[in-house]
Parts: sequence; C-alpha cells; structure tokens
Amino acid sequence: MQFEINAKDTKSKARAGKMTTDHGVIETPVFMPVGTIGTVKGVHQTELKNEINSDIILGNTYHLYLRPGMEIMEKAGGLHKFMNWDRNLLTDSGGYQVYSLSSNRKIKEEGVKFKSHIDGSYHFFSPEFSMDVQRSIGADIFMAFDECTPYPCDYNYARRSMHMTHRWLDRCIKHIGETPVKYGHDQAFFPIVQGSTYKDLRKQSAEFIASREAVGNAIGGLSVGEPADELYAMTEIVCDILPEDKPRYLMGVGTPINILENIALGVDMFDCVMPTRNARNGMLFTAYGSINIKNKKWADDFSAIDDMGITWVDTYYSKAYVRHLFTVNEMLGKQIATIHNLGFYLWLTSEARKHIIAGDFSEWKDKMVKQMDNRL
Repeated sequence: MQFEINAKDTKSKARAGKMTTDHGVIETPVFMPVGTIGTVKGVHQTELKNEINSDIILGNTYHLYLRPGMEIMEKAGGLHKFMNWDRNLLTDSGGYQVYSLSSNRKIKEEGVKFKSHIDGSYHFFSPEFSMDVQRSIGADIFMAFDECTPYPCDYNYARRSMHMTHRWLDRCIKHIGETPVKYGHDQAFFPIVQGSTYKDLRKQSAEFIASREAVGNAIGGLSVGEPADELYAMTEIVCDILPEDKPRYLMGVGTPINILENIALGVDMFDCVMPTRNARNGMLFTAYGSINIKNKKWADDFSAIDDMGITWVDTYYSKAYVRHLFTVNEMLGKQIATIHNLGFYLWLTSEARKHIIAGDFSEWKDKMVKQMDNRL
C-alpha cells in the first residue's frame, strides 16, 4: 500500500491524501461503511459503488469466522469474490468483539476464549489465529489483534491491557512474516494504539506503535462511551506522535461532528455503524441537522429528504413518503434511509477533502459543525 499527502490545512492538522492498494485508490479523509457479515445491511454493492461512491468497506473477522466460516471463504476465493466487491476491503481483528462480548469471554496472555453469540459454542482467538483468519478473508487492510478496554477503565487495568496489546502486536507481526497472502494481492497491516483515556498511556502506546513502522496505524479503544472532549484529547495526543507520512485510522467514530473534529486533528480514516443503524431507526443526517423521520411533523412534508441531492434517493422520495414506509414497517424505508445516511457520510468526508485542498477547511468545518448540531 502506498500513501501520499496531497494538501494540508494551514489552520488545523487536517490533511488530504491518497492511498493506493491492489484494489484501487482511496482518497482521504474517508468514511468506510461497515459490512459486518459480508454486506452493508440493506444496500446492494452496485449502490455502494455508483450512488454512495464508496471505495472501501469493512468486514468483521469475528462474524465472518463464525458464518460462513473460513472453509467457504477460501473456496470462494476470499471476501472480495464471495461478495462480488472489486474495490477495497478492511477487516478488524476480532478485538472489538473481545470488548463487546465481555460476559462471554475470558482473556489470557495466550489469547481470548469466547462463547459464540449464535449457538453458545466456545472458540479461541490468539493473535496468530486472528492473522490466519484475516489472511483467509483477504482484505486489503487488516488489523492487529488487540483488547479494547471499556469506559470508564481502571488505570492499572488499562496499563496491563495496553502492554498485552503490544505483546500481541509483536506476535502478529512475527506471524505475518511467516504466512503468505492467499489470493495474489497485497495486504497492508495496521497496528492499533490503546491506553483508554489516560494521556501517559496513549503517549506510550503511540510511541510503541510508531516504532513498529507499519504502513498505516489505527487508534482504538475510543468511542466506547467517553465524553467527546476526552475523545478529541486522546486523538490529538496520538496523532501528534504517529508518523505523518502514514494513514491514521480512528476506529468506530462516529457522529458527523465527531468526524469533522477528528479530521481537524489529523485523522484520515473512519468507520462507524451509526449511519446504517440510525437509518434503520428512522434517524437521518443532513447538512442542516438530524431528522427523526418517524415524527408526525413529516407526515405531510412532500419536500425531498435532502435538497442537496447527494444520492438519487434524496430527491426521488419525499419525507412524507419515507415516514409512511416507516409507519407501516416497510423495509424499503430502511433501505432509503440507509442509502441516504451513507451517502451523506461519504459526501461529508469528500467535501472535507475539497476544502482542505482549497485552503478553507477550518472555516467550512466550523460552519458545518454549527449547522449539523440541530434537530430538525
């Protein structure tokens, strides 16, 4: 993977860049739709490409390992071929599931034993096994196996967890060096900075991760319930340490406002289930604020979802019609909302890039943050 910086904002740490992999170019800043089980819920791959304009989406190692399983994945020729996606893919390592399955897992130095949420069967992920599974999935970018600590988190636990994540990272790196790619395209490996909301731990972890000289780096363990000011403070500390010439990926973040504020701190890559999950619950994001489309106030509003026309659904369907679909529990309503929200997130990061290149990102960002912080 190659990465180049095309422009920098003079009033913040925002930058516009370009990542190139064997599956194409990714312009940054970028938002990556989450396709947990080999699909972005309710959205066709053609819509992801042609309407939402996504150059990269995510797959989830834990979920894909359980279903369909790696035997089928390898027979298919990897996730790209299995889901008929010829653009970029990123996989997480299963580390976040270690966090989210807190009542059904046991963490040891060797790895994590966990109980399947599907059938209660027990499984074991070591750093090495996570790398093997991600080799079988074949994503263009794959992540180190780590532990995502909860918030709030005791300092001593956060410190022990961080050091274990670092030891696991070295095991991942060693194992990657001993295992070839499976499908003929390169895979870029990203380590993950941890340390909860403790400045000294974040600094230590960022320095450790930077010393491993990976092609890109990620920031994990945030957007787990901490206040926004803590999120921004930790991100700033880490971005000031991670190499400037490598892409920085802030995992699991976040709201449109979170994304713009973190772009200003030097982050290049984002993912979050918020646009798709909120869409399925009737929450639509726009440049002028968020809409709960299920509210009665939209029942006779025949205007477009969003007059900016970011995707075809925005001008094709009215608010009244989409509200009707939600009222009668018609699945098309959720599909329309999902396409709109993902289109908006991709538009937002694309616009951020344009304004960084134009030299007025900070002014535009401040205006957008104020506009988007509204309930319409």
